[in-house]
Amino acid sequence: METYTLLRAFADSWHLLFMFCFFIGVFVYILRPGGKKVHRDTANMIFRNDDKPAAPDNRQRHAGHADLREAE
Repeated sequence: METYTLLRAFADSWHLLFMFCFFIGVFVYILRPGGKKVHRDTANMIFRNDDKPAAPDNRQRHAGHADLREAE
């Protein structure tokens, strides 16, 4: 039997079954009962260090940066 035919038969049968089981396992792992807190913390991680609202105008935030001035 050729190598290509052997690998093709393996991919069509056992590897397909393995990938399906892996997908179901990841799905079950994500929806497990103890994962809710982890997912909530991960979703809110980018807001953790916000102490004040954003500046109403970008010029106020970047007033000291010379590279942000308009080109003349």
